[in-house]
Amino acid sequence: MKVEALDSGVVQRPRRVAEHQPHRNSPVRTCVGCKRRALIGELLRVVAVDRRVVVDGRRRLPGRGAWLHPDPDCLAKAERRRAFPRALRAPGALDAREVREHVERTTTHHEAGTSPGSRGFKEAGRPVMSQP
Repeated sequence: MKVEALDSGVVQRPRRVAEHQPHRNSPVRTCVGCKRRALIGELLRVVAVDRRVVVDGRRRLPGRGAWLHPDPDCLAKAERRRAFPRALRAPGALDAREVREHVERTTTHHEAGTSPGSRGFKEAGRPVMSQP
């Protein structure tokens, strides 16, 4: 009986163990502004409604959603790149005034120290959930 040597290109690498993936069960999305990946608890979901971009705080509005860090820099990048119409698959320009106001409100609260933690996070690194 002839035994052939295995080609290293044919052998598959072992799959990663769950220990190496700390957020394996948590959904991860990409911010349309900075293009960084983050847990959904760290991002705002926005949807297009009547030619406007609105914040979907409960994450239940129908339609295609886009994800954004609640940070003025990420919002500015998303607007500059015209990311909202592309991500939400909406033709033409969309008015992001409501999202801008929401981000400014949350940023002002964090800077003033009226909210626990920095940027919506508790000290343990878990997102702060607020009631609408």
